[in-house]
Parts: sequence; C-alpha cells; structure tokens
Amino acid sequence: MSFHTLRAAPDTVRMGVFDAEFPSVYTVKSGDTVEVQCVSGREEVMPPPGSDLHSPPELLDILAANPGVKAGHIVTGPIAIEGAMPGDMLEIRIDKIDPGANWGYNVIRPLAGTLPEDFHDTTIMRIPVDTGRRVCTLPWGTELELAPFFGVMGVAPPPSFGRISSKEPRIHGGNLDNKELTAGSTLFLPVWVPGANFSVGDGHGVQGDGEVCVTALEMCLTGTLTFTLHKAAGLKQPRAETPTHFISMGMNEDLDQAMKQALREMIAFICARSNLSREQAYTFCSLAVDFHVTQTVNGEKGVHGMLKKGLLF
Repeated sequence: MSFHTLRAAPDTVRMGVFDAEFPSVYTVKSGDTVEVQCVSGREEVMPPPGSDLHSPPELLDILAANPGVKAGHIVTGPIAIEGAMPGDMLEIRIDKIDPGANWGYNVIRPLAGTLPEDFHDTTIMRIPVDTGRRVCTLPWGTELELAPFFGVMGVAPPPSFGRISSKEPRIHGGNLDNKELTAGSTLFLPVWVPGANFSVGDGHGVQGDGEVCVTALEMCLTGTLTFTLHKAAGLKQPRAETPTHFISMGMNEDLDQAMKQALREMIAFICARSNLSREQAYTFCSLAVDFHVTQTVNGEKGVHGMLKKGLLF
C-alpha cells in the first residue's frame, strides 16, 4: 500500500469528456492512496486582476493550454488500477477533501438549469472562501459551511459508448453531483475496461440536493482517495455508502424513471444483505429509506436512496 500524488496539469487532465480509449496518466495498485489535485474554472469566471481571490497556478496553466474552452468539466486522470478488468468493482474511499483556492463561483446560464424558461441572462457570482474556517460568504452576506465533494467521479465507460460528454451521469459514474459523497464516504463503481481508468473533478464546495441553477459552489479541491479492487463483483450500477447510510442511485432523463431505478437498486441491495423477500424489502423502503432528488440539471436526472445503517440483519 503506497501513497501517491497526482497534480493537475495540461497533460493530466481532460476537458468535458469520457472515453474508454483514453490512456491512463497514472497507475496504482489496489490498496494504494492517491492525493489528486482538481481544478475548476474558465476564463469568464476568473477574478479580475488585483483581486484578493487567488487561483492555483495549475488552473492558469490548463486554461492557457486550452484557449477559448467555455464548457465541460476539468477532470484529473485517468488513474489505472493494476489488475482491474471488466466485471470487477472499484471501491473509492474518500479519505479527505481540502479547498484548493480561496474562492469559488456559481453561474446561471441561459437555456440551462431547472427553470430555463424563467432565467434568460448569464449571471456569475464569485464567492470568497475562508479556507481556515471552511465557510463561504455569499454576495448578500450569508455564510455557508463548506461540505466539499467532487461532482464528477467515474471510471472509463463501456467501449461501446464511444466518446461521451462528462455532463450526464451514467453506469460508469461521472457527473453524479451527489452531495453525500464527502470525506468519509465510499463510492463503488463497476469496471468496464482493463485498469478501470478512474477520473475525478468538478469540485463543489457546497451544494443543495437538486443543484437547480446548474452549478454549485464550483471550486478547486484536492482529494485524498484510496482505491480497492474487488474481483468479479458483478456490480452494474454505481452505489455508495457514508459512515451512517447505504446509498442507491438512479439516473434517467425522466425523473420518475430515475426514482424507479434507485428504488429497484435499493430493493436488490436489501435482499442481498438480508433474509427479506422482495415484497418485504419494498415495504421496508417505504418505511425506512429516504429518496432524494440528487440533481435535475444534467440531462440524466438523479435520485438517490438512503438507508440508515444498523437496520438490516
């Protein structure tokens, strides 16, 4: 078990896409821990010259190497895990997440978000972050405690998908935007290509369920992640757990279908972990599982179910 560091740089990130053909930029073994630097920002959101809001030089280098790019997540990776093969499961334990800048931003974009018919103008808010106190201050004075997580965490998608946008979450993970995936939580992803090829980015300092205006507190973050490979686990959909809850996930263009998928995944999880029948698990979900709207802004909408630990036997 070794500790590694992967910095964001023009040759260790990509902009807004996943593809099974992307080669890995770093390789580790199962059980290894990697400190991964992730950056967020575009020229349009950068603080003006002379501002007290400072950006890491890595972000500036990446923007200089990609002039004119206006959309797409900046993700660091892919990180290959030795011995990973299709059909395996990759466990990603999120050990620590630290702010990588003293500011973040929020953007409302025309034709995007949950209410595109109501908001027609681009609105950019640059939001100061007190990294010591771990709070951000909104333009009207409200302070919010940071709860940082990575919006995008995903392995390479199935080769049949070809090159796909990082916007939509799918069976490989990707833009999950699940605010429960803070430090101390664990994400489980099915492996679709040799090496798994995991990537991470889209740092969020804080976000509400729904992410309704299309962005959260977008900011640079550095995460410490431990990777564990589980052979031939047969996982087909992303799932997660926190210190207190098990989490199922559903993703679909139709929010009703995303809810059904999250519910089916939770029923299957309960049946696999207990002696309950499907009918009993369905009832149990109605009594003891909370289903939340993860996000409604990424094309593929998200719902996640949360089952408190200690209730199964």
